[in-house]
Amino acid sequence: MQPINRTNLTESAAESLRAEILSGRWAIGERIPNETALTELLAVSRGTVREAVRVLISKGLLDARQGSGTYVRSTVDTSGALDRVKRSGLRDQWEARAALDVEAARLAALRHTPGDLDRMRGLLKARGTVADGGREAFGRRDIAFHRSIVEASGNRAIVELYDFFTSAILETIHSTLNGNLPEPDDRAHAAIVDAIATGDPERAAAAVRSFMAPVLRELERLLSQ
Repeated sequence: MQPINRTNLTESAAESLRAEILSGRWAIGERIPNETALTELLAVSRGTVREAVRVLISKGLLDARQGSGTYVRSTVDTSGALDRVKRSGLRDQWEARAALDVEAARLAALRHTPGDLDRMRGLLKARGTVADGGREAFGRRDIAFHRSIVEASGNRAIVELYDFFTSAILETIHSTLNGNLPEPDDRAHAAIVDAIATGDPERAAAAVRSFMAPVLRELERLLSQ
């Protein structure tokens, strides 16, 4: 490990540690050197090391255990993945959203409770229109409705992925409201809930595909021009 330049010390220290973690210098579950050792390795102050470690904890690479030390939690850095998603094309974002929504609805049909259905219908009623508080507020309400379906899937990984994609999904929703893309109406949203309520996973999946189809067709048309 090379001493770092003194330009942005915390950022540089965090990047140096990150590179070592991703290279496999320390295995998952292994304790990294203590603050004193890292201070010597990086040639920075203990405070800078402490802040750099906090950065990597927030990124999910390290795990601090009180009274024990700091351990490698993951050697996969996903911190830049969401930015790459946001830089992808609108069609790619919608297709990713569709894949999550279709599987979530399919599982929700199998696993939902009466309370799940009540929550979906309540959030759909509260969704309203863009006129109710503006585009950003409407986007948040729309996300809340769709997330209630994801939660009803009972699949924690899908929920986490959906949360990860939320910012990009909000951008796609906003894009449907600028007059260039069709925005599914309340009837199309309600059809998803009704399909989930039947308990038929394929019917629920089909309802989401039907919901997404007009937007995807329009995106294909725009891209082909």
